[in-house]
Amino acid sequence: MAAYLLRRLIQAVLILLGVSIVTFLLLFLVPADPARQIAGRSATPAMVESIREQLGLNLPIYQQYWRYLSALLHGDLGRSYLQRTDVSTLVWARLPASLLLMAGGIVCELVLGLTMGLVAALRRNSRLDQGLMIASFVGVSAPQFVVGILLLYVFAVKLNWFPIGGYGSFSQLVLPSLTLGVLGAGWYSRMMRSAMLDVLRQDYIRTARAKGLARLRVIFRHAVPNAILPIVAMIGIDVGIFMSGIVVVESVYGWPGIGQLTWQAIQRVDIPIIMGVTLISACAIVLGNLLADLIAPMIDPRIKLR
Repeated sequence: MAAYLLRRLIQAVLILLGVSIVTFLLLFLVPADPARQIAGRSATPAMVESIREQLGLNLPIYQQYWRYLSALLHGDLGRSYLQRTDVSTLVWARLPASLLLMAGGIVCELVLGLTMGLVAALRRNSRLDQGLMIASFVGVSAPQFVVGILLLYVFAVKLNWFPIGGYGSFSQLVLPSLTLGVLGAGWYSRMMRSAMLDVLRQDYIRTARAKGLARLRVIFRHAVPNAILPIVAMIGIDVGIFMSGIVVVESVYGWPGIGQLTWQAIQRVDIPIIMGVTLISACAIVLGNLLADLIAPMIDPRIKLR
């Protein structure tokens, strides 16, 4: 286990280094000028150049990256160009809201996706199966901002069941979590259906039925634990998907998380915030995949970590 964790730690460091390099290069290629954004439209060229020198934007890109990496190794994510505040302070202040929304999204996608996939597999080739798979296809295909606006219109405006936006109560969490979870629910329902159909054809399921075990016991005691293994691996990947989807969902619902902070930083070309959020998102993806790999042997002892 120690050797496995050490190897994964080295891989994580290399992944984060690669993410930082690629993100820095892409931001360097953006035609917008951060110095111009800070100085404002009425600033003279001399003022813009002065700001560029203060921020080190006039240096070659390799020197800029080396300065950023050196500070990062000391735990410094940089300082926001426009808000004049440490990026770590801004991110940590908004991270709890994003984690709460992410947890709500994961719960929604698992409850909806696994239930739909299980029912579809047990009612294979029926109209219910076809209807659930069509619904999952629509959920996977629909853009999140469209889903968010539709849910707001139906459940907040027309039915008045939930508030339009805000943060702090359970009712304000429901619609953003559902919007975030619809996409994953579509994927999980299709994966769960496929995995269940494969498991239900295995010899040990036939043996359990031949012994006279109750149908529900065969399904939930023997079939579901084996069919759910691919789902566990997908949850770790979902962390990364959610980190990108949160930007859209938080903007639609006015949710005060790092997604909204990222969107504001993109509009203003605030490079330190974009870099900081990207690296934290990459860390979350790496950690999510590691946890998924560690949990899998607990569900199926046949899986060995190597």
